Amino acid sequence: MWQPEPGWHPLPGGTGPSTVGVWRTVLGDQAVVVKRLAAPRGHDPAELSDPHHFAFWRRPADVATSGAVDTTPGLRAPLTAVDEDDDGITLTQQWVEDAANSGLFAAHALGRFAGSDLGARPWLARDQLRDRIRRVERRGGWPTLARTTVADVADHLWGRRGAWLDAVDALPQVPQHGDPAPGNLPGRDGDDVVAVDWATLGHGPVGADLGYLALSAREEFEPLLESYLMGLPDSVANPDQVALGARVTAVYTVLNRAEWALARVAGGEGALAGKYRHPAVAPHLRALQRQFPQIEALMAG
Repeated sequence: MWQPEPGWHPLPGGTGPSTVGVWRTVLGDQAVVVKRLAAPRGHDPAELSDPHHFAFWRRPADVATSGAVDTTPGLRAPLTAVDEDDDGITLTQQWVEDAANSGLFAAHALGRFAGSDLGARPWLARDQLRDRIRRVERRGGWPTLARTTVADVADHLWGRRGAWLDAVDALPQVPQHGDPAPGNLPGRDGDDVVAVDWATLGHGPVGADLGYLALSAREEFEPLLESYLMGLPDSVANPDQVALGARVTAVYTVLNRAEWALARVAGGEGALAGKYRHPAVAPHLRALQRQFPQIEALMAG
């Protein structure tokens, strides 16, 4: 059975369904990150073996061995070695130093990346937001949000989810990183961001990556949108299309996350409102508050 080497330093994150763990170590004189993926077994969800699903277990290895994002504009991947065995895959990735990239720089890079060409690779993710909404549907929607002050808003947007998903499906579909949180966009090489965690690489609505970034970037939505548009080639999409893709992605993702966080603490003693300051809940509610202008825009649409 595969085991990490003694002395490897565990890193935070690595919570995906196929991720065994992530560690930092040194090979020779080179700092590296080692990530271990476990191959699905018979009892695991079928989505882990679906090449188009965002949770496809071996996509990080396919990205590395294909070279699909080694030289793409805007975003590119660090050097990564792949070692596969019967039980899973070990990825050994060059350590990426934190360049303290701003949200505006990252948004511009995401716009440039959206104009790249990934080819027709069979393992590229698609329909990521729709598949995430399906997961929430299987859990009964947003019942915990229905107990909060955003209940009416949540009910309206949940009822309109199909129409908004159809609307973004009709937008230009472009390359997307799929999880462009600031922690996954650490490095810089000239005008490009050196990005990590390519497990959800695929195609999605133009602006979707911007919507994900907006949930955790320090900058507000409008300047991030302007930076993305400056990087996006003119022939790809117009500003209204980008804004729609970003807005729908941001709103439904932040509501999904708020529901998840609140549901985890809702069963304990005391009123739900008294748990809004819980450290596992408060960041998600602050992110939700920041998206109120985008929520209002969808409510009016």
